[in-house]
Amino acid sequence: MGSGIAHVCALAGYEVKLNDVSVERCEAGLATINGNLARQVSSGKIGEEARQSALRLISAAASLEEMSDVDLVIESAIENEEVKRKILRELCPHLSPDAIVATNTSSISITRLASVSDRPERFIGIHFMNPVPVMELVELVRGIATEDVTFETARAFVTSLGKTIAVSEDFPAFMVNRILLPMINEAIYTLYEGVGTVEAIDTAMRLGARHPMGPLELADFIGLDTCLSIMQMLYEGLADSKYRPCPLLVKYVEAGWLGRKAQRGFYDYRGEKPVPTR
Repeated sequence: MGSGIAHVCALAGYEVKLNDVSVERCEAGLATINGNLARQVSSGKIGEEARQSALRLISAAASLEEMSDVDLVIESAIENEEVKRKILRELCPHLSPDAIVATNTSSISITRLASVSDRPERFIGIHFMNPVPVMELVELVRGIATEDVTFETARAFVTSLGKTIAVSEDFPAFMVNRILLPMINEAIYTLYEGVGTVEAIDTAMRLGARHPMGPLELADFIGLDTCLSIMQMLYEGLADSKYRPCPLLVKYVEAGWLGRKAQRGFYDYRGEKPVPTR
C-alpha cells in the first residue's frame, strides 16, 4: 500500500519520502513503483516523461528524523493497532508542529489512533483502496478531534490525486470494509459448512453477481490476516455475533496461509496457475 500511495502522489507532482522498516524494504518499494509506472507507460496511461518525473520525486528516507520538513505523513503499516500506535509515537516528535498526520487504516478507530499522537486535531484517516494506482476511491474519515482545516486540506489533497472521495464516520471498518468483509466472511462460512467448494463459490459470485473477482480469491488478494483483523475489529467494536470471524479463516491464518503474499490461502499459488486448497 505504501508504494502505491507514493506512486500516485509522485505522479500528481508531490515530493515523496518513503520510509520502511529497513533501507532494503524502501529499495524494494522503489523497484515496485518503477515497475508499475513502466506498465502504465506500456499501456499508454502515462508517458515516459511522466514516469521519469515521478521517479525523481520519490526518495528513500532511512529514518523518521528525515520527516522533519514534510507537510503530510501517511502511515500505511500492517492492519495492527499496536504496530500503528508504536509508529505514531516514534514519528510525531520528529515532525513540524504544522504537519498533518494521516493513517491508511481500513478498520481501526481514527479517534483512538489520534489519541497517541501529539496532534489529534491535525490527524485524519485517508483510506486508499488496493491497488492504489488503479482504484478510484478514497475513504476520508475524521476523528472526534479532527479540525475542519485538517479535513479540508486532506480533501483537497485527495482530490488533487484524481481520486473520488467518500466521507465516512469513524465507526469500525468505516463503509467499504464494513460491507465487503462480512460478505467475504460469509463466503468462508459457506465453504466451511460445505455448501460449496472454493471454485464453486467464486464462480457463483463472479457470474451470478457480476463481481470481477470471487470473494475467496479477493480474500487471498487482500491477505487473510488483514481480513481476520478487520472482522475481529467489527466483532469487538460492534458487539454483534453476525461479525464473528469464521473458524476456517482463523485456522488458515494460524497455519500461515495468508493468501497471495504467502503463496497459499484459499488457492495455492506455487504452480503455474492457482489451484483451490479445498
